[in-house]
Amino acid sequence: MSHPNDVLFRPFKLKGLELKNRIVMAPMTRGMAPEGQPGEPNAAYYRRRAENEVGLILSEGTVIDRPASRNLPGIPFFHGDALDGWKQVIDGVHEAGGKMGPQIWHTGSTRASKWEPEAPVESPSGLIGPDDPRGVAMTEADIEATIAAFASAAADAKRLGFDVAELHGAHGYLIDQFFWDGTNLRDDAWGGKTIQERSRFAVEVVKAVRAAVGPDFPVILRLSQWKQQDYKVKLTSTPQEMEDWLGPLSDAGVDIFHCSQRRFWEPEFAEIDGEEGLNFAGWAKKITGKPTISVGSVGLSGEFFSAFKGEGSQATSLDKLTARMEKDEFDLIAVGRALISDPAWAAKVHRAASDELTGFNAEDLAELV
Repeated sequence: MSHPNDVLFRPFKLKGLELKNRIVMAPMTRGMAPEGQPGEPNAAYYRRRAENEVGLILSEGTVIDRPASRNLPGIPFFHGDALDGWKQVIDGVHEAGGKMGPQIWHTGSTRASKWEPEAPVESPSGLIGPDDPRGVAMTEADIEATIAAFASAAADAKRLGFDVAELHGAHGYLIDQFFWDGTNLRDDAWGGKTIQERSRFAVEVVKAVRAAVGPDFPVILRLSQWKQQDYKVKLTSTPQEMEDWLGPLSDAGVDIFHCSQRRFWEPEFAEIDGEEGLNFAGWAKKITGKPTISVGSVGLSGEFFSAFKGEGSQATSLDKLTARMEKDEFDLIAVGRALISDPAWAAKVHRAASDELTGFNAEDLAELV
């Protein structure tokens, strides 16, 4: 007998990537890699999700080989000795029948705690937000070295046996700080008045990554309109502006757009297609023709910002999600907090065991469940 959740368990194939279902584990910073080195606890954490039917696991943000590329001490590196630990992670996921990619990251000038890195933080214009200085503006040499570091990390992901690589271009971190006119005030070729001009840094990162991994290794790019510095920011306010933003990124070599929003069911341009209109991932797919991942408060009663306040969330119906998946509005759905508290979330959804879904417990942020 079929079940409404069956739409989530259709296979997905792109290039050499074959997924058994449409469920993605969203990248979520855990900050539990001592000295930046992932170990057995981290490997076991990801393996448990692979054992319980998550189709594609995206790691927590892992930082590139640049000074001050992370904003918390427990964030894992994706370079140097840390790669030995990541080899252990991906081998364990594969042994459990899963697929995985690292999320490759540079936190830019953002601040996540009172901890300060040894080197000055870097960003397009030395700003953490509009009129809010922090750190230094990147030189041409800094930009070139950073692009090369992204490419090197992606090449290492492929060499270690990962199935995909995701670039973190969202949420007010470095790549996103180039997109945003509030943090990119540059008057050289890396700035500009339009989103298309300010996208040059991201385009060059994608091109370098594509050259490093070849044509057949899938590259995902995570994007958001909102920023942690200002939740109400929108980089684009019309479909044409979104096309100006996403089109060059698609042409540069992005295979899948991972479109982050706070609530997946909210329309991106309600004034055009109504309150039940396409969400961010839906518009990205329509504009580029590329597969997309949606995300945002999936199966939970409260959005993820509540987790920062120590609040939990109850499990809720997936009906809104499955209805959109049935219409092929987007291709994959990323699940975050529900998978922090319950490694078996996907397996429970597959067997329609809604009474076993536990929701999200904020206390689980303190350990690798």
